[in-house]
Amino acid sequence: MITSVLVANRGEIACRVFRTCRELGIRTVAVHSDPDADALHVRAADLAVRLPGATPADTYLRADLVVKAALDAGADAVHPGYGFLSENAGFARAVLDAGLVWIGPPPEAIEAMASKTRAKELMGIAPLRDVTADDLPVLVKAAAGGGGRGMRIVTELADLEEELAAARAEAGSAFGDDEVFVEPYLGGDAGARHVEVQLLADAHGTVWVLGTRDCSLQRRHQKVIEEAPAPGLSPGLDRELHETAVRAARAVDYVGAGTVEFLVVDGRAHFLEMNTRLQVEHPVTEAVFGIDLVALQLRVAEGHPLEGEPPAPRGHAVEARLYAEDPAAGWAPQTGTLHRLTVPGVRLDTGYADGDPIGVHYDAMLAKAVAHAPTRAEAVRRLAGALERAAVHGPATNRDLLVRSLRHPEFADARMDTGFYDRHLDALTAPDADPWAPLAAALADAHGRSRFGGFRNLPAQPQTKRYRTEPDGVEHEVRYRHTRDGLAADGVAVVHADAGRVVLETGGVRRTFTVARYGDRVHVNGTALTALPRFPDPAAQTAPGSLLAPMPGTVVRIADGLTEGARVEAGQPLLWLEAMKMEHKIAAPAAGTLTALPVRTGRQVEVGALLAVVTD
Repeated sequence: MITSVLVANRGEIACRVFRTCRELGIRTVAVHSDPDADALHVRAADLAVRLPGATPADTYLRADLVVKAALDAGADAVHPGYGFLSENAGFARAVLDAGLVWIGPPPEAIEAMASKTRAKELMGIAPLRDVTADDLPVLVKAAAGGGGRGMRIVTELADLEEELAAARAEAGSAFGDDEVFVEPYLGGDAGARHVEVQLLADAHGTVWVLGTRDCSLQRRHQKVIEEAPAPGLSPGLDRELHETAVRAARAVDYVGAGTVEFLVVDGRAHFLEMNTRLQVEHPVTEAVFGIDLVALQLRVAEGHPLEGEPPAPRGHAVEARLYAEDPAAGWAPQTGTLHRLTVPGVRLDTGYADGDPIGVHYDAMLAKAVAHAPTRAEAVRRLAGALERAAVHGPATNRDLLVRSLRHPEFADARMDTGFYDRHLDALTAPDADPWAPLAAALADAHGRSRFGGFRNLPAQPQTKRYRTEPDGVEHEVRYRHTRDGLAADGVAVVHADAGRVVLETGGVRRTFTVARYGDRVHVNGTALTALPRFPDPAAQTAPGSLLAPMPGTVVRIADGLTEGARVEAGQPLLWLEAMKMEHKIAAPAAGTLTALPVRTGRQVEVGALLAVVTD
């Protein structure tokens, strides 16, 4: 029997596996990079082993160091989680060769399916070889990829070579394998849905089919909202998906948890790949089937057979991924301190606790919120309400986008596809801050800063405060007064005001605001504000044409041949930043001359750092 498990991963999935291990009485071992030395998954484990360095290539992708850590800590089994080495056959063999239990499929099955090119060949599907204009649009994809990394959509033949090079570079950095391939792009306007089938197989020939999931709402080819079962599939299509998934598993003698992914276009299923690991979205399947997939992974790894048929599904489950990012700014990842994270009434899987830093080295996902209910409509309503009431204090997140997405008519009617955000992002990210939030922030601040309470012998002059709503950047100026009866404002009755709670009444309706302040950042219910100085700082002005870093990160590439003095065109890529496992293109804002390029490849930059200057 397994007595001690090392999780070869970090963050949310490591915490998730540790939770099940604790329930089963199994000891836990974490590994961590230097930036993760005090991360939640390290604090949650019984033992922890340092992997020296900061980048994934030096730490979580070092199979030799991870295996040594397991042996040094006395673990007898290794769970790979997802991402990093989870679909690396060489790592699985190294674990087994060290005499440890591998909580995953056989290395041969990983090898057959982890390369998307080989998986497609196994299923009788050939990738595109010589791409012509008639094949467009196409998708460049990393053979060893996952999570949207190493993927590029190409709509112009002239862009193909550049996108191939970019995908190879990103794939090599993320997975240690720069093989890419090209296939027809079926997303966007094609109305494609991303549907997948969860499998669980034992070493005795039993394969459980644990239903379908719909993961069509995606940004940058990475899933945002997932649900089970996939709604609206015909019985025939549902049966075809199940049968194809089982055929893929049996073709490689699969053992353990795995997922077979499809694009469904015009009612037809197109095989994408088989993920030989646990998926990020596995909680929706757990909720619908009433099971613990991690516990079942452990049982299968111990050699136990799956008993009989899987449990009958019940109800519907929806999961939303909460990211530290600004969807309106090209999904730019955000860093800083996560002061508070609570989502009431639903399951919350996270790798963060209040006060933890959000760094630049890893994925921007903060947590997954999961709601289960008897019907789809009830599950969606429950999740949207929980996210709306959530306290997420810190950098900007996609919380508002998630709420609006869940309540969008297309999603509510299950008419969504992979082009959902291409069509609706502008409307879903339009500024919609609570108009009373700045006043509530000012009243809470005034109470907190007043030394003498509200009493004055003379009539008080109006006080003025300025705030900027985040992340849309809209500025607001509010006025209030100190009176004999306390704080007052025009057009609204101040029923109550203290440093953490403000109650306002307008038109006979009272509204309560919970206020939390962290330095200059103020959170009022679901609205984030930045308190502004009374007078702007002249030093904050930048020269016209300056391109500033939108997030902290590393300069990973500079456009070939680009030097100061070069002529550039509007929209021309100048350089690429890597932050939180994503590459971000920095392009010229207008045609002109590149008069400054103060950065070099490999340089770490902070938010607001000068990257380049383009002069008209």
